[in-house]
Amino acid sequence: MEILNFLARWGHVLFGITWIGLLYYFNFIQGGYFKKATPEALADAKKNLAPEALWWFRWGAMMTFLTGLILLMGVSKLNVMNDYIVIGALLGTFMFLNVWLVIWPNQKIALGMVDGDAPKAAGKALLASRTNTLFSGPMVFFMLASPHFSGGYGHGWGSTGMWGCVVLIALLEVNGLVGKQGPMASVRGVIVSSLVLTGAFVAVLKLV
Repeated sequence: MEILNFLARWGHVLFGITWIGLLYYFNFIQGGYFKKATPEALADAKKNLAPEALWWFRWGAMMTFLTGLILLMGVSKLNVMNDYIVIGALLGTFMFLNVWLVIWPNQKIALGMVDGDAPKAAGKALLASRTNTLFSGPMVFFMLASPHFSGGYGHGWGSTGMWGCVVLIALLEVNGLVGKQGPMASVRGVIVSSLVLTGAFVAVLKLV
């Protein structure tokens, strides 16, 4: 059982690197390149590069989620669930759902793989992708904090602060589906927003 738990943790990290690494590639590199590329280069990238990158992206997300579920079930059986695990897992779950239910379906339209309103689909995919980038900072922080930061294993969970964070996450997810990019419109803006959100969650947990 111990070796299975370790293998799940190892896989969770490897798949997570693949997923989040490609998330950052799309947001920090590819988006900017698409704006500057020649029509010929853009057409080639949309036909050959982006679909392959999206394959690794969405299956990296799937395997990260599945190995995370295995780890979460182990944590539940050991009765060491805490606020940090709950927040990290919730952020990761929303990110996974955004990939498969929002980003991928809309990217297929934006890239011309299926018929639809390409500009509108591209906007929806970008907003969800920016939201995932926003969530990524606090998600990784709380996954690491659960066993290593004050308030980790061995402490109770379900505090008022945790529920405050859950409400904030839900509101940000709604914005990621039907709202606006706001400060997330630029690469610098979404990076800063992610760091600020991480600090805000920690403050809420510690002070509320």
